[in-house]
Amino acid sequence: MKRTLTLVFVLLWFPICVDAQAKACSARMRTIRGCPITGCGGSQMDQNLNRRKNIRSDDHAIVPRALKWIKDRPNPQHFVKGGSRTELFVLGEGAHIRVTAFMLAARTGNPESCNCGARLTQQRDMDNHLVLVEEETLNTEGANEDKTLDLREPDSITAEFTPRVRLDHPNLIRANLTSRISHAPRKALLVRVTGLLMFDSEHFIGRHLVRINNWEIHPVFKLEFCETGNDCTADNDAGWKSLDDLP
Repeated sequence: MKRTLTLVFVLLWFPICVDAQAKACSARMRTIRGCPITGCGGSQMDQNLNRRKNIRSDDHAIVPRALKWIKDRPNPQHFVKGGSRTELFVLGEGAHIRVTAFMLAARTGNPESCNCGARLTQQRDMDNHLVLVEEETLNTEGANEDKTLDLREPDSITAEFTPRVRLDHPNLIRANLTSRISHAPRKALLVRVTGLLMFDSEHFIGRHLVRINNWEIHPVFKLEFCETGNDCTADNDAGWKSLDDLP
């Protein structure tokens, strides 16, 4: 009897949620505040993935991790688009981590369903794509400052600034990083990045990106850069400057 009542509730509740989603996506939006947490983009989008991307904050303890730890995360064996992400959580998705790495680029975003796609087309309502590598990657044979990004990106990990987090941290924008990257030694800016580990299942299934795997720091909640060159260390706050503290 209890199972029957639960099924009836789900069947009654589901159309209401779908209708609310449709109304929200059909409404005229002006900023990311009007975009549903599950995003907008039709039946092909993965609402569970969008929910992960659109997390705005996290109060779990931060765990320091090496970039190599992210590079060593395996692919899921049973993932189905739109399905449960339990296997991904077992592999680490959702961990609140802090990583020290070298940033080679901070790129403008593109319309995505998590940010309501074509309905919001200003850069303020899109992600920024950050390219992170280890020092070992920078030091590999064939280093060429003018081609650092091209040569090293295949060994990189992605991090993402998101417009939802930007509502609370407006300085998390690529404009605060591009000049610093270009003036850094070897055009590689030493940074300390804090955020959630996420598996980008969309690019795992198709439209593969240039990087070592599909594990990301997404969303980023805090980013610090080394003000004193390349002598900052992961476990000491000396020399680090948070983007939040910029004027």
